Amino acid sequence: MKKPSLFVSLIPFALLIAMLVLSSMIFGDNMSSGPSQVSLLTGAMFASLIGVYFLKVPWSEFEEHIGRNFKDTSIPFIIVIMVGGLNASWMLSGVVPTIIVYGLKVISPKIFLAATFLLCGVVSIMLGSSWTTVGTIGLAMFGAGKIIGLPSEWLAGSIISGAYLGDKLSPLSDTTIMASSIVGVDLYKHIRYMLITTIPAVLIALAVFLVVGFTFPVNDSASVAYQVNVLHDSFNISPWLLLIPIFTIVLLVRRVNVLVTLLSSSLIAAVVTCLAQPMVMSQIGDTSSVCPVFRNVVQILAMPNTVVTQSDMINSLASTGGMAKMLNTVWLIMSLLVFGATMSASGMLSTITTYILKAAKTTFSLVAATMASCLCCEFVLSDQYTSIIIPGNMFKDAYRKRGLAPEVLSRTVEDCGTTCSVLVPWNSCGVMQSSLLGVATLAYAPYCIFNIASPVMGLIITAIGYKIHKIDDTASDTTDEN
Repeated sequence: MKKPSLFVSLIPFALLIAMLVLSSMIFGDNMSSGPSQVSLLTGAMFASLIGVYFLKVPWSEFEEHIGRNFKDTSIPFIIVIMVGGLNASWMLSGVVPTIIVYGLKVISPKIFLAATFLLCGVVSIMLGSSWTTVGTIGLAMFGAGKIIGLPSEWLAGSIISGAYLGDKLSPLSDTTIMASSIVGVDLYKHIRYMLITTIPAVLIALAVFLVVGFTFPVNDSASVAYQVNVLHDSFNISPWLLLIPIFTIVLLVRRVNVLVTLLSSSLIAAVVTCLAQPMVMSQIGDTSSVCPVFRNVVQILAMPNTVVTQSDMINSLASTGGMAKMLNTVWLIMSLLVFGATMSASGMLSTITTYILKAAKTTFSLVAATMASCLCCEFVLSDQYTSIIIPGNMFKDAYRKRGLAPEVLSRTVEDCGTTCSVLVPWNSCGVMQSSLLGVATLAYAPYCIFNIASPVMGLIITAIGYKIHKIDDTASDTTDEN
């Protein structure tokens, strides 16, 4: 097996970028319905051909990497599908409309973006899941913001910023647990150390969302009242419906299996739809089938449903895709995994990251190189987990030789690997959130203020040498030359 040069290693990636750009120009918003998948699989085929015929990598090596990637992500595949059912059932049962109505009554339009950021952050810290946060409370706040008249891109940015605050900071988050365990840091020490960069990033995001919120013109009260009345006419709005999200949060906080939690919540919401939303069921239900309750529950969870109201905005909000809507997302993630596996099996990813590591001469450059490796994994492997696992393992020795405490590395991979994944259009996180909110990744990315500020603050804190812990003195505040 030959070691690929940097030039050879960049060829499949360059081909992929070219095909994605061309697909975007030709197909626009329909990229994820096939063009992106074809681009990724073509890039994977090209990488495997280079690997087999030029680098002499056995084909079995590619099969092993692809199989391992699919094995490691089988549960996330199911979660993606289940979130589709959860979205549909919460919408049609009246949970999301109820949150929208009460949210519009309580939250001033001027502080709506900031409040959305904080609310999604709190929920995400409790749940430990950015995907579930965006697909539940995030979707409700998105609908409420649209009624107010706020731009979709800013709404998505505030929701995703809050969701990934929790994904980065929650002791229940898989990425938080993963980053601390791979590097070998106590979980709560890792979280406390992350506060040094996270708190300034939160304050920056909060300030931006507050200032921007006061500059946007919003719909007049009569227009908002009209949309709220349409929701009341189309759904039974009741505080009792909020028991469903409370039940879901309790299960997740108590660490009940996420699949059991999502399915339980979805089934309960679907049954509630049949019992409590006669106006909705009059449009999507069928009482003539052999088992109407079973048929209607399956219809709610699995299939597209259209609810027609007196408002086009509410029509768009209330019409759901169910689990079927997420199949394109699953297809795209599968294609991402195949491309990432071929780049890894061929040794091309290792070559790229090795060149990045060679550039690290000081503590600052080492941290910057770690973040560059995280971004490389985000772009090439298209997966959030690998952007934590690979740099975390690869830079362990470099940080130890530099005398840096392991929490410096674990914080760095979270500052960049966790938060930036959602900003990459072909990353699984970017694909997922774009599908949930209906906003293109490149459209919302500039407005994810926390996600952008997080790695920037990591670099700034390192540059000034503030609390850079050493191996022999991790409890004290230490500065370092950069």
